[in-house]
Amino acid sequence: MTEAEPRPDARVDAAGVAAFAEGVLEEVGRAVVGKREALTLVLAGILAKGHVLLEDYPGLGKTLAARSFAGALGLEFARAQFTPDLLPADLTGSYVYDQRRAEFDFRPGPVFAGLLLADEINRTPPKTQAALLEAMQEGQVTVEGQTHRLPSPFHVLATANPVEYEGTYPLPEAQLDRFLLRVGFGYPSAGEEHDVLRRRLDRQREEVDVRQVTDAAGLAGVQAAVERVAVDESVVRYCVDLVAATRTHPDVLTGASPRGSLGLVLTARAWAGIRGRDFVVPEDVKVVARAVLSHRVTVKPDLWMTQASGARVVDAVLGSVATPRPLESHR
Repeated sequence: MTEAEPRPDARVDAAGVAAFAEGVLEEVGRAVVGKREALTLVLAGILAKGHVLLEDYPGLGKTLAARSFAGALGLEFARAQFTPDLLPADLTGSYVYDQRRAEFDFRPGPVFAGLLLADEINRTPPKTQAALLEAMQEGQVTVEGQTHRLPSPFHVLATANPVEYEGTYPLPEAQLDRFLLRVGFGYPSAGEEHDVLRRRLDRQREEVDVRQVTDAAGLAGVQAAVERVAVDESVVRYCVDLVAATRTHPDVLTGASPRGSLGLVLTARAWAGIRGRDFVVPEDVKVVARAVLSHRVTVKPDLWMTQASGARVVDAVLGSVATPRPLESHR
Protein backbone atom coordinates (compact mmCIF):
# COMPACT_ATOMS: atom_id res chain seq x y z
CA MET A 1 0.00 0.00 0.00
CA THR A 2 1.12 3.55 -0.70
CA GLU A 3 1.51 6.27 1.89
CA ALA A 4 -1.82 7.81 0.77
CA GLU A 5 -3.64 4.49 1.11
CA PRO A 6 -4.98 3.79 4.62
CA ARG A 7 -5.01 0.25 5.92
CA PRO A 8 -8.58 -1.08 6.03
CA ASP A 9 -8.16 -2.06 9.70
CA ALA A 10 -6.45 1.19 10.77
CA ARG A 11 -8.12 4.20 12.38
CA VAL A 12 -7.39 7.09 10.02
CA ASP A 13 -6.53 10.45 11.62
CA ALA A 14 -6.86 13.95 10.16
CA ALA A 15 -3.39 13.85 8.62
CA GLY A 16 -4.24 10.52 7.03
CA VAL A 17 -7.40 11.93 5.45
CA ALA A 18 -5.43 14.87 4.04
CA ALA A 19 -2.71 12.57 2.65
CA PHE A 20 -5.34 10.30 1.12
CA ALA A 21 -7.11 13.27 -0.52
CA GLU A 22 -3.85 14.67 -1.87
CA GLY A 23 -2.97 11.32 -3.41
CA VAL A 24 -6.36 10.92 -5.09
CA LEU A 25 -6.48 14.51 -6.37
CA GLU A 26 -2.94 14.24 -7.69
CA GLU A 27 -3.87 11.20 -9.76
CA VAL A 28 -7.20 12.58 -11.02
CA GLY A 29 -5.45 15.87 -11.81
CA ARG A 30 -3.19 14.03 -14.24
CA ALA A 31 -6.28 13.37 -16.38
CA VAL A 32 -8.41 16.46 -15.68
CA VAL A 33 -6.17 19.51 -15.97
CA GLY A 34 -6.55 22.70 -13.92
CA LYS A 35 -9.82 21.98 -12.09
CA ARG A 36 -8.46 21.37 -8.61
CA GLU A 37 -11.22 23.14 -6.65
CA ALA A 38 -14.04 21.45 -8.59
CA LEU A 39 -12.34 18.06 -8.24
CA THR A 40 -11.89 18.65 -4.52
CA LEU A 41 -15.61 19.33 -4.20
CA VAL A 42 -16.38 16.07 -6.00
CA LEU A 43 -14.04 14.19 -3.65
CA ALA A 44 -15.68 15.90 -0.66
CA GLY A 45 -19.04 14.65 -1.90
CA ILE A 46 -17.70 11.10 -2.12
CA LEU A 47 -16.08 11.26 1.33
CA ALA A 48 -19.41 12.53 2.69
CA LYS A 49 -21.01 9.36 1.23
CA GLY A 50 -23.04 11.37 -1.26
CA HIS A 51 -23.76 11.53 -4.99
CA VAL A 52 -22.64 14.35 -7.28
CA LEU A 53 -24.23 15.97 -10.32
CA LEU A 54 -21.66 17.31 -12.80
CA GLU A 55 -23.49 19.94 -14.84
CA ASP A 56 -21.55 21.84 -17.49
CA TYR A 57 -21.05 22.29 -21.21
CA PRO A 58 -19.94 19.35 -23.38
CA GLY A 59 -16.26 18.50 -23.66
CA LEU A 60 -15.11 19.87 -20.29
CA GLY A 61 -13.99 16.58 -18.75
CA LYS A 62 -17.03 15.42 -16.77
CA THR A 63 -16.93 11.83 -18.00
CA LEU A 64 -13.15 11.72 -17.74
CA ALA A 65 -13.31 12.94 -14.15
CA ALA A 66 -15.79 10.22 -13.17
CA ARG A 67 -13.70 7.47 -14.74
CA SER A 68 -10.52 8.86 -13.15
CA PHE A 69 -12.05 8.96 -9.67
CA ALA A 70 -13.15 5.34 -10.04
CA GLY A 71 -9.62 4.34 -11.06
CA ALA A 72 -7.89 6.25 -8.26
CA LEU A 73 -10.33 5.01 -5.61
CA GLY A 74 -10.19 1.41 -6.79
CA LEU A 75 -13.96 1.19 -7.26
CA GLU A 76 -15.65 -0.98 -9.87
CA PHE A 77 -16.73 1.43 -12.60
CA ALA A 78 -19.84 1.25 -14.77
CA ARG A 79 -21.21 3.74 -17.27
CA ALA A 80 -24.85 4.07 -18.28
CA GLN A 81 -25.50 6.26 -21.31
CA PHE A 82 -28.91 7.79 -20.71
CA THR A 83 -31.01 7.94 -23.88
CA PRO A 84 -34.73 8.48 -24.55
CA ASP A 85 -35.28 4.72 -25.01
CA LEU A 86 -33.44 3.61 -21.86
CA LEU A 87 -35.67 1.48 -19.62
CA PRO A 88 -35.47 1.16 -15.81
CA ALA A 89 -34.49 -2.50 -16.18
CA ASP A 90 -31.53 -1.41 -18.31
CA LEU A 91 -30.17 0.22 -15.14
CA THR A 92 -31.26 -2.06 -12.34
CA GLY A 93 -31.11 -5.40 -14.14
CA SER A 94 -33.81 -8.00 -14.74
CA TYR A 95 -34.69 -11.64 -14.35
CA VAL A 96 -33.92 -13.87 -17.33
CA TYR A 97 -35.35 -17.36 -17.76
CA ASP A 98 -32.76 -20.12 -17.88
CA GLN A 99 -34.27 -22.92 -19.97
CA ARG A 100 -31.70 -25.49 -18.86
CA ARG A 101 -32.53 -25.12 -15.18
CA ALA A 102 -36.12 -23.95 -15.64
CA GLU A 103 -35.41 -21.01 -13.32
CA PHE A 104 -35.23 -17.24 -13.49
CA ASP A 105 -31.75 -15.78 -12.92
CA PHE A 106 -31.14 -12.19 -11.94
CA ARG A 107 -28.86 -10.35 -14.32
CA PRO A 108 -27.60 -7.21 -12.53
CA GLY A 109 -27.51 -3.93 -14.44
CA PRO A 110 -24.78 -1.27 -14.43
CA VAL A 111 -26.07 0.18 -11.15
CA PHE A 112 -24.29 -2.72 -9.40
CA ALA A 113 -20.93 -0.96 -9.31
CA GLY A 114 -18.86 0.98 -6.82
CA LEU A 115 -19.07 4.12 -8.94
CA LEU A 116 -21.79 4.57 -11.56
CA LEU A 117 -21.46 7.25 -14.23
CA ALA A 118 -24.99 8.28 -15.21
CA ASP A 119 -24.04 10.04 -18.43
CA GLU A 120 -26.39 12.79 -19.67
CA ILE A 121 -29.02 11.92 -17.11
CA ASN A 122 -31.35 14.60 -18.46
CA ARG A 123 -31.75 12.77 -21.79
CA THR A 124 -33.89 9.93 -20.45
CA PRO A 125 -37.57 10.01 -19.38
CA PRO A 126 -38.55 10.54 -15.72
CA LYS A 127 -39.49 6.86 -15.25
CA THR A 128 -35.91 5.79 -15.90
CA GLN A 129 -34.47 8.72 -13.95
CA ALA A 130 -36.58 7.61 -10.99
CA ALA A 131 -35.08 4.12 -11.19
CA LEU A 132 -31.95 5.65 -9.66
CA LEU A 133 -33.78 7.10 -6.64
CA GLU A 134 -33.93 3.92 -4.55
CA ALA A 135 -30.34 3.08 -5.46
CA MET A 136 -29.07 6.54 -4.49
CA GLN A 137 -31.06 6.83 -1.27
CA GLU A 138 -31.22 3.27 0.04
CA GLY A 139 -28.22 1.54 -1.58
CA GLN A 140 -30.48 -1.13 -3.02
CA VAL A 141 -32.81 -1.87 -5.93
CA THR A 142 -36.07 -3.79 -6.01
CA VAL A 143 -36.80 -5.92 -9.08
CA GLU A 144 -39.88 -8.14 -9.35
CA GLY A 145 -40.49 -7.69 -5.64
CA GLN A 146 -36.99 -8.85 -4.73
CA THR A 147 -34.56 -6.47 -3.02
CA HIS A 148 -30.91 -6.56 -4.03
CA ARG A 149 -28.22 -4.72 -2.07
CA LEU A 150 -25.69 -2.64 -3.96
CA PRO A 151 -21.94 -2.70 -3.31
CA SER A 152 -20.61 -0.51 -0.53
CA PRO A 153 -19.32 2.12 -0.98
CA PHE A 154 -21.71 3.06 -3.81
CA HIS A 155 -21.65 6.46 -5.51
CA VAL A 156 -23.34 8.02 -8.51
CA LEU A 157 -21.63 10.71 -10.56
CA ALA A 158 -24.23 12.00 -13.03
CA THR A 159 -23.58 14.39 -15.90
CA ALA A 160 -25.95 16.87 -17.50
CA ASN A 161 -25.46 19.46 -20.22
CA PRO A 162 -27.17 22.85 -19.68
CA VAL A 163 -27.57 23.30 -23.46
CA GLU A 164 -29.66 21.68 -26.20
CA TYR A 165 -32.86 21.48 -24.19
CA GLU A 166 -34.79 19.90 -27.07
CA GLY A 167 -35.33 16.22 -26.35
CA THR A 168 -34.24 16.48 -22.72
CA TYR A 169 -36.10 15.81 -19.47
CA PRO A 170 -35.05 18.20 -16.68
CA LEU A 171 -34.56 16.46 -13.35
CA PRO A 172 -37.48 17.16 -10.97
CA GLU A 173 -36.70 18.94 -7.73
CA ALA A 174 -37.25 15.76 -5.72
CA GLN A 175 -34.48 13.97 -7.60
CA LEU A 176 -32.15 16.96 -7.70
CA ASP A 177 -32.43 16.99 -3.90
CA ARG A 178 -30.92 13.47 -3.82
CA PHE A 179 -27.63 14.81 -5.17
CA LEU A 180 -25.46 16.06 -2.35
CA LEU A 181 -23.58 18.44 -4.67
CA ARG A 182 -23.91 20.02 -8.08
CA VAL A 183 -20.51 20.93 -9.52
CA GLY A 184 -19.43 22.63 -12.74
CA PHE A 185 -15.92 22.69 -14.19
CA GLY A 186 -16.15 25.74 -16.44
CA TYR A 187 -14.00 26.46 -19.47
CA PRO A 188 -10.24 26.12 -18.96
CA SER A 189 -7.90 29.07 -19.16
CA ALA A 190 -5.70 29.41 -22.23
CA GLY A 191 -2.74 28.01 -20.31
CA GLU A 192 -4.75 25.03 -19.04
CA GLU A 193 -6.08 24.28 -22.51
CA HIS A 194 -2.54 24.40 -23.90
CA ASP A 195 -1.49 21.98 -21.16
CA VAL A 196 -4.27 19.57 -22.19
CA LEU A 197 -3.08 19.57 -25.80
CA ARG A 198 0.59 19.27 -24.85
CA ARG A 199 -0.03 16.28 -22.58
CA ARG A 200 -2.05 14.50 -25.28
CA LEU A 201 0.69 15.00 -27.84
CA ASP A 202 3.41 13.87 -25.45
CA ARG A 203 1.76 10.59 -24.42
CA GLN A 204 0.84 9.73 -28.05
CA ARG A 205 -2.42 8.02 -27.15
CA GLU A 206 -5.89 8.94 -25.94
CA GLU A 207 -5.95 7.04 -22.64
CA VAL A 208 -4.59 8.57 -19.43
CA ASP A 209 -3.09 6.19 -16.88
CA VAL A 210 -4.51 6.85 -13.42
CA ARG A 211 -2.79 4.98 -10.61
CA GLN A 212 -4.99 3.26 -8.04
CA VAL A 213 -4.48 4.98 -4.69
CA THR A 214 -6.79 2.86 -2.54
CA ASP A 215 -9.62 0.34 -2.75
CA ALA A 216 -13.21 0.12 -1.52
CA ALA A 217 -12.14 -0.87 2.01
CA GLY A 218 -9.62 1.95 2.17
CA LEU A 219 -12.21 4.48 1.02
CA ALA A 220 -14.63 3.21 3.65
CA GLY A 221 -11.94 3.76 6.30
CA VAL A 222 -11.46 7.38 5.23
CA GLN A 223 -15.23 7.93 5.15
CA ALA A 224 -15.38 6.63 8.72
CA ALA A 225 -12.65 9.12 9.68
CA VAL A 226 -14.68 11.96 8.17
CA GLU A 227 -17.62 10.89 10.35
CA ARG A 228 -15.43 11.66 13.38
CA VAL A 229 -14.69 15.26 12.33
CA ALA A 230 -16.12 17.51 15.05
CA VAL A 231 -18.84 20.05 14.27
CA ASP A 232 -19.45 22.73 16.89
CA GLU A 233 -23.02 23.66 17.78
CA SER A 234 -22.48 27.20 16.45
CA VAL A 235 -21.61 25.79 13.00
CA VAL A 236 -24.69 23.56 13.04
CA ARG A 237 -26.85 26.59 13.83
CA TYR A 238 -25.10 28.54 11.07
CA CYS A 239 -26.04 25.85 8.53
CA VAL A 240 -29.66 25.89 9.71
CA ASP A 241 -29.78 29.70 9.47
CA LEU A 242 -28.35 29.69 5.93
CA VAL A 243 -30.92 27.19 4.71
CA ALA A 244 -33.77 29.00 6.47
CA ALA A 245 -32.68 32.23 4.75
CA THR A 246 -33.06 30.61 1.31
CA ARG A 247 -36.74 30.02 2.09
CA THR A 248 -37.48 33.69 2.80
CA HIS A 249 -35.45 35.27 -0.01
CA PRO A 250 -37.75 37.42 -2.22
CA ASP A 251 -36.61 35.71 -5.46
CA VAL A 252 -37.33 32.20 -4.24
CA LEU A 253 -40.36 30.05 -4.96
CA THR A 254 -39.17 27.14 -2.80
CA GLY A 255 -36.06 27.17 -0.65
CA ALA A 256 -33.74 24.37 0.37
CA SER A 257 -35.16 21.48 2.39
CA PRO A 258 -33.70 20.12 5.65
CA ARG A 259 -31.69 17.80 3.41
CA GLY A 260 -29.85 20.96 2.36
CA SER A 261 -28.76 21.84 5.90
CA LEU A 262 -27.69 18.24 6.47
CA GLY A 263 -25.77 18.34 3.20
CA LEU A 264 -24.00 21.52 4.33
CA VAL A 265 -22.82 19.91 7.56
CA LEU A 266 -21.72 16.64 5.93
CA THR A 267 -19.87 18.28 3.03
CA ALA A 268 -18.21 20.91 5.24
CA ARG A 269 -17.03 18.10 7.47
CA ALA A 270 -15.50 16.29 4.48
CA TRP A 271 -13.89 19.53 3.27
CA ALA A 272 -12.34 20.06 6.70
CA GLY A 273 -10.96 16.52 6.61
CA ILE A 274 -9.44 17.08 3.18
CA ARG A 275 -7.75 20.17 4.61
CA GLY A 276 -6.24 18.08 7.41
CA ARG A 277 -8.44 19.31 10.26
CA ASP A 278 -10.54 17.26 12.67
CA PHE A 279 -13.00 20.11 13.24
CA VAL A 280 -15.18 22.30 11.01
CA VAL A 281 -14.92 26.09 10.79
CA PRO A 282 -17.52 28.42 9.22
CA GLU A 283 -15.27 29.00 6.21
CA ASP A 284 -15.68 25.30 5.31
CA VAL A 285 -19.42 25.84 5.12
CA LYS A 286 -19.00 28.91 2.92
CA VAL A 287 -16.73 27.08 0.47
CA VAL A 288 -19.22 24.28 -0.14
CA ALA A 289 -22.48 26.26 0.19
CA ARG A 290 -22.95 27.01 -3.52
CA ALA A 291 -22.40 23.41 -4.59
CA VAL A 292 -24.69 22.08 -1.85
CA LEU A 293 -27.59 24.56 -1.99
CA SER A 294 -27.91 26.19 -5.42
CA HIS A 295 -29.66 23.20 -7.04
CA ARG A 296 -32.06 22.95 -4.09
CA VAL A 297 -33.41 26.49 -4.59
CA THR A 298 -36.20 27.15 -7.10
CA VAL A 299 -36.37 30.74 -8.36
CA LYS A 300 -39.76 32.29 -9.13
CA PRO A 301 -40.68 31.59 -12.77
CA ASP A 302 -41.56 35.24 -13.49
CA LEU A 303 -37.86 36.11 -12.95
CA TRP A 304 -36.63 33.94 -15.81
CA MET A 305 -35.58 36.98 -17.88
CA THR A 306 -33.47 38.38 -15.04
CA GLN A 307 -30.15 37.15 -13.64
CA ALA A 308 -31.87 35.52 -10.67
CA SER A 309 -30.58 32.01 -9.97
CA GLY A 310 -30.07 29.56 -7.15
CA ALA A 311 -26.37 30.43 -7.03
CA ARG A 312 -27.14 34.15 -6.64
CA VAL A 313 -29.60 33.40 -3.85
CA VAL A 314 -26.96 31.36 -2.01
CA ASP A 315 -24.43 34.18 -2.44
CA ALA A 316 -26.98 36.62 -1.03
CA VAL A 317 -27.71 34.57 2.09
CA LEU A 318 -24.01 34.01 2.69
CA GLY A 319 -23.65 37.78 2.78
CA SER A 320 -26.66 38.38 5.03
CA VAL A 321 -26.45 35.61 7.65
CA ALA A 322 -24.07 36.34 10.51
CA THR A 323 -20.95 34.15 10.58
CA PRO A 324 -20.10 32.48 13.92
CA ARG A 325 -16.95 33.74 15.59
CA PRO A 326 -13.96 31.40 15.07
CA LEU A 327 -13.58 30.64 18.78
CA GLU A 328 -17.18 29.44 18.94
CA SER A 329 -16.61 26.87 16.19
CA HIS A 330 -13.14 25.64 17.25
CA ARG A 331 -13.21 22.58 19.46
